[in-house]
Amino acid sequence: MSRYPHPDLNTLPQDIRARILEVQEKSGFIPNVFLAFARRPAEWRAFFAYHDALMLKEEGSLTKGEREMIVTTTSAANQCLYCVVAHGAILRIYEKKPFIADQVAVNWRKADISPRERAMLEFAMKVCLNSQAVEPADIDALHAHGFDDEDAWDIAAITAFFGLSNRMASFAGMQPNPEFYLMGRVPREKKQCQ
Repeated sequence: MSRYPHPDLNTLPQDIRARILEVQEKSGFIPNVFLAFARRPAEWRAFFAYHDALMLKEEGSLTKGEREMIVTTTSAANQCLYCVVAHGAILRIYEKKPFIADQVAVNWRKADISPRERAMLEFAMKVCLNSQAVEPADIDALHAHGFDDEDAWDIAAITAFFGLSNRMASFAGMQPNPEFYLMGRVPREKKQCQ
């Protein structure tokens, strides 16, 4: 599962254990990233605080689906199996499109996405692969699609943060949970009212 054994959930500090149990309650399983990083509590707290600040914020024009699209696309460029599979699952759920994650991970330029999303990913990929070459024209291209300067910061920050995450997941040999592979691919069965 990983080069580093996961700590026993019962031995973790209470705040970390509570958050992990909350995620397990909501999703039905514990994503491996939560336990993999928990071996170093201070780093776990810093990692998830920044993750939440970027991915759960209400401000800005980026949707949750667009944020996950950035993660999936740039994680594919960084060849991070864990993040492509895990965040691809979340992307499929948010966008309610069973093929979208595969499309953006394999070739985002040919994916069935809007011109706005294409401009967003063009910028994210430049930050991912060639950040030193970002120039005012790149920001102007975002502006032309309704993004503002704060949105550009968000796109860059998400890309950079997940660059760290991608490298740690790959280095540690972190594997995606099997549950991620099927999430958002097949519509959930509707519960019958009795």
